Amino acid sequence: MRYLHTMVRVQDLDASLRFYCDLLGLEEFSRSESAQGRFTLVFLCAPGDTELARERRAPMVELTYNWDAEDYQGGRNFGHLAYAVDDIYVTCKRLEDGGVTISRPPRDGRMAFVRSPDGISIELLQAGPALPPAEPWASMPNVGAW
Repeated sequence: MRYLHTMVRVQDLDASLRFYCDLLGLEEFSRSESAQGRFTLVFLCAPGDTELARERRAPMVELTYNWDAEDYQGGRNFGHLAYAVDDIYVTCKRLEDGGVTISRPPRDGRMAFVRSPDGISIELLQAGPALPPAEPWASMPNVGAW
């Protein structure tokens, strides 16, 4: 397992970039927009980590800017911790066997979400290419929120 990134929702992308980049000193690594999803993602890395980030070996901060206004109450601005795992099905089975609810099953062989005992959302991503869809995961519904 390898730590990947922490996602933080932001209300003003420009103000957040000024804080994280201009003042704190992080560097913008990548940016993507989804018109369909109505959001912008900006990944930031520490100075000097650009090469490691290209190799997906540097932890980053993911700023998520949702285009539609939302008041982030109760820590809703903090999104999730993300980890790459060698086999998402084996990892999810181990968690499930340990009593953890798989909130977003890995139906696509690539991504799943669970919650810690304190309610922190954890994203699990398949290292490398997605695994072929497999049961019971492929037909499992989402449970709760992640």
